[in-house]
Amino acid sequence: MPGENLSRDEARERAALLSVDGYEVSLDVRSAVGADAGDGGPRTFRSVTTIRFRCAEPGAGSFADLIAPSVTAVSLNGRDLDPSEVFDGTRVLLEDLAADNELIVDAQCAYSRTGEGLHRFVDPEDGEVYLYTQYEPADSRRVFATFEQPDLKAPFRFEVQAPEGWTVWSNGVGQLADGVWRFAETKPISTYITCVVAGPYHYVTDTYSRTFDDGTTLEIPLGAMCRKGLAPHFDSDDVFLVTKQGLDFFHDHFDYPYPFGKYDQAFVPEYNLGAMENPGLVTFKEEFIFRGKVTQASYENRANVILHEMAHMWFGDLVTMEWWDDLWLKESFADFMGAFSLVGATRFKDGWITFANRRKAWAYRADQLPSTHPITADIRDLQDAKLNFDGITYAKGASVLKQLVAYVGQDAFLEGARRYFKRHAYGNTRLGDLLSVLEETSGRDMGAWARAWLQTAGVNSLTPQVLLDAEGRVSELAVLQEAAESHPELRPHRVAVGLYRRGAEGALERYARAEVDVDGPRTVAGDLAGAQAPELVLVNDDDLTYCKIRFDEESLATLRDGLGDLTDPLARALCWSALWNMTRDALLPARDFIDLVLRYGGRESDIGVLQMLHAWANSALVHYAAPDWRETGERLLAGGALRELRRAEPGSEHQLAWARFFAATAAVEADLQLLLGLLEGTEKIDGLDVDQELRWAFLEPLAAHGVADEKRLAAELARDDTASGKRHQVRCLAARPSAAVKAQAWAQVVESDVLSNALVEATIAGFGQPSQRELLAPYAEKYFAVIERVWAERSIQIGMDVVRGLFPGLQDSEGTLAAADAWLAAHEGAAPALRRLVVEARDDMARALRGQACDAAAG
Repeated sequence: MPGENLSRDEARERAALLSVDGYEVSLDVRSAVGADAGDGGPRTFRSVTTIRFRCAEPGAGSFADLIAPSVTAVSLNGRDLDPSEVFDGTRVLLEDLAADNELIVDAQCAYSRTGEGLHRFVDPEDGEVYLYTQYEPADSRRVFATFEQPDLKAPFRFEVQAPEGWTVWSNGVGQLADGVWRFAETKPISTYITCVVAGPYHYVTDTYSRTFDDGTTLEIPLGAMCRKGLAPHFDSDDVFLVTKQGLDFFHDHFDYPYPFGKYDQAFVPEYNLGAMENPGLVTFKEEFIFRGKVTQASYENRANVILHEMAHMWFGDLVTMEWWDDLWLKESFADFMGAFSLVGATRFKDGWITFANRRKAWAYRADQLPSTHPITADIRDLQDAKLNFDGITYAKGASVLKQLVAYVGQDAFLEGARRYFKRHAYGNTRLGDLLSVLEETSGRDMGAWARAWLQTAGVNSLTPQVLLDAEGRVSELAVLQEAAESHPELRPHRVAVGLYRRGAEGALERYARAEVDVDGPRTVAGDLAGAQAPELVLVNDDDLTYCKIRFDEESLATLRDGLGDLTDPLARALCWSALWNMTRDALLPARDFIDLVLRYGGRESDIGVLQMLHAWANSALVHYAAPDWRETGERLLAGGALRELRRAEPGSEHQLAWARFFAATAAVEADLQLLLGLLEGTEKIDGLDVDQELRWAFLEPLAAHGVADEKRLAAELARDDTASGKRHQVRCLAARPSAAVKAQAWAQVVESDVLSNALVEATIAGFGQPSQRELLAPYAEKYFAVIERVWAERSIQIGMDVVRGLFPGLQDSEGTLAAADAWLAAHEGAAPALRRLVVEARDDMARALRGQACDAAAG
C-alpha cells in the first residue's frame, strides 16, 4: 500500500506541468467468465489506454499512475519504452516530454475482490458474473493508466469487449457494434468518477422530460439495474419517482440543466459505499433493494442517497475540488442538498428530523475524536483522503451549510450556487471560489464565518441559564457557550431558543420562541424576558446550528418525567440526541438513558428516531454501562423490547422495529426459545411476518448463544441460497461461541485474502459478539501484533475494515487502553492513516471507560 500513495505536493507539481486533452480506454473483460488460469496469479483483463496531454515545460519528466500485475507495452510519442524500466507496479515513468504528447499503455489489470477498481462478483444463485467499477479517491489506476488526481480533468472515450449476451454501461451512451461496446465521449470529468458496469444485469428504463421557461425541452433517458436474482424485489418505479422529483427540484433551484445526458442507476453487489456519483451512471449498494419488509426509514434513507448523488452532478462532477483538502465542496453540499431536496420534493417531509437525529450523531462523534479536523482539512496524501470521507466532511459540513443558509438567507445561498456552477463549469475550485460568490449574493463578509466554521475543529456546547423574578416569570434567559480545551474556538451561532410547558391535556408544547445570535461565552436572549417560567428550555430548537445541546436542571427533570409528552417530533428528536450526547460524555449514566428509552421509546412516532434509539440503547449497554450491571440491563432491554413488540399495531413498521430490537437484545433462554419458535412457526405474534431477512436477524443471536449450530445455518442457506443469504450465513457462522470458530474467522480475515470484501465485513461483524468477551480476550494481543503487517499487505479498504473492525473494543479495560498506547508509542513511524484508526478506536474505548465509571457511580 505505501507504494500506491500519492502526495498532495506530487499532485500539485504534476498539475502545474501537465494538462490533459483526452483519454481513450479500451477494456477486454471477456476473461471475466470461465475457469481461472490455474497459475495462482490474479484473474486479469486487458486494458489499453491512450492519453493525449500537453506539457508546459518540454523536456521535463513526470509519471502516470497504474496499478497492474503486468504491462505489455508502453509507447510515448511513438517511441517504444521498456516496461521493465519505466513501470514499477504503481507508476509509469515519463521522461523527456514534448509540448504535445501521446502515451499508450497496454496492461494486464487485475479484477478486484475488494470493491476497489473493477470488481468481479460471481452470483452463487445462478453462477452469473457481474462487474462494476469503483474508484474514489484513486482506484481508476487499477483499471487503466491515468493521471490520478481530481484537477487533471479530461474527456473520456471508453470501449469494452464483453462476453456474448452481456450489456455494458459507462458514463456516456453506448452502442454495440462488431462485438465491441463503444461509448460517447464524456464532458471533461475527473478520473475518479469514470465508470463501467458490465454483465447480465436486469435493466429497466424510463424517461424524464422538462420544459423550461424559455420553451426549451430537456429529455433525459433514465435507467435502473440490478442482478437478475434481485429483479423480483426491485421496486424501480419508486427509484424513478424519486429520481424525477429530484431532477425537477434541482432544475428549479440550480438554473443549470443536468449536464451529462443519460441518468443510469446501478445497484451492485459487494459495494463498499452507500453510493457513488459517477455522472450518467450512479452506482449504489444493492442492499437498497429490499428483499423483505423494511420500515419507511429505509425508503427515506434510499431516497436521501439518490438525491445526495444527484446533487453531486453539480457539486462535485460539474464543478470539482482541486484536491481532497476541499472534499467538503462536494460532500458537505451533497449531504445538505440531500436533506433539503428530500423535504422539498418527496413524500419524506420529516427529513430534517432524520438529519438532526442520525446524521448529526455521526458528526458529533467524529468531531470529538483526537483525529477531528476542520471541514477544510489538511490532506497530505491519498491515504489521508480515504479516511476523510467521515462524519466531519459529510454531516458536520452539511450542518454548517444549514447554519450558513440561516446566516445569509436561502435566496442568497442558492443564487451563490447558481453563479458558482456557471462560473466554474467543468473546472476545479478551492474554498475561496465559493466564498467569493456567496459574498456577492449575500453582501456579507464570508471570511470570518469561514474561519470560525470551516477552518477550526471541535463542537461547542450550548446550555440555557434561566433567572426568574418574584412573580415566577423569566427575568433573564442566557445561552452559555463552552468548548473543549483541545479545541477552544467559540463560534457565532444563529439559534432558536424554545420554551415549553405542559398544557391542559398534559402535552409538553412550545409557547415561546426567539432567535438569538449567540457569540462568545454568554449571550442574553432579550426577547424571552417576561415569559412564563418554562418547564423545558430547548436551545437550538428547530436545529438551526451545529452544537451539543445541554439542559438546565429543571429542563432535565422535565425530560425524565415527561419526554414522551413532547408533541413536536423534531423537538423530541433533538432532546433524544442531546441525552445521548450526555451519555457519551459521561454526564448521564447509561442505565438512565436505557430507562428513558424503555419508558418513552414506545411512544415515539417517528420510525427513524425509534430505530436510532434502539441502536443507542444497545450501544449504551455494550459500551457505557457498568460491567456488573450489564446482565441486568440486557434483561431489562429484552423485556422492554418484547413488551413493546406485543403492544405494537399488528403488521406495523413499529412492530417490525421492535422485533428486530428484541432479537438484538435476546440472551436468556426464554427469549431465545421464543425466537426459535418464531423461526419454526410454533410461536406466533399477531401481524409479524417472519420473512427471510427477519429469519436471518433471529438466527444471529441464536448462533451467538449456541442455539443455532452449523447444520441449522446450512439448512437456512439452502432455503436462501443467494448472495445475500451467503453473507448472512457467514456472519452467523462467525458468531458462534467456540474458540475454534473464532480462530477460523480470525485466520480467514487476517491471514488470508481469499474472502471478498463483503465476506470480510460479514466475518468481522459476526466475530465480535458482546456476549463473548472472555472468548475474544486472547485476540487483543494478536491484534496489535498483526495490524501493521495487514496494513502493508492488503488494500486500503480491507486494511481499514480489519483495523477498525477487529480492534479489541469489547476488552474495555485500562489494560487494553495501555496496550493501545504502547503500540502507538512503539510505532510512531507507522502510516499516519493506520495510526489515526488506532487512535480513534483507543479514544472510543477511553470514552466508554469514563461512561462506565459514571454509570457505576449511579448504582
